[in-house]
Amino acid sequence: MAKPHTKLSTTDMVYISLFAVLIAICAWISIPSTVPFTLQTFGVLCAMGLLGGKRSTLAVLVYLLLGAVGLPVFSSFRGGVGVLLGITGGYLFGFQAATLLYWMMTALLGDKSWVRMLGMVLGLVISYTLGTAWFMVAYARTTGPVGLSTALSWCVFPFLIPEVIKTALAFFIVRTIPARVKAFR
Repeated sequence: MAKPHTKLSTTDMVYISLFAVLIAICAWISIPSTVPFTLQTFGVLCAMGLLGGKRSTLAVLVYLLLGAVGLPVFSSFRGGVGVLLGITGGYLFGFQAATLLYWMMTALLGDKSWVRMLGMVLGLVISYTLGTAWFMVAYARTTGPVGLSTALSWCVFPFLIPEVIKTALAFFIVRTIPARVKAFR
């Protein structure tokens, strides 16, 4: 028998909105580059771990919709559909895919610590895979073809160590905050 449809509570909507804003703030903290260094992934990972799959998926969706309508929520205070269709748009859509994967994993395997960590890591892999593929297509449209090794050297390799650090910090926060903040228990 299927589970009955559950509506979002006011508290759920507040958390979803709060984390959409947190992801935007994390996007604004950036070092400009072809693909800018930002804290967006940190915000997304914290949302996944603290809100769970459903609410983090909705938080990222709200974030993307805010950017799509032109609010400057993306890196370098940019917004609009042009950013979503530009060379970094695949990474933004990759965040949505990451939260969906996390939601599926925690629904199937439970909300155990190792599942959350694996979900975060695999979410990053999905995000980088989609983002890099999208980058190659968008870059080829505007500038000319770019090889996989070049795209990886621009879009993935420089970010590996920062991503490991952001993931470890997000996982630490996800394990620490619920023990100290009653609202996240």
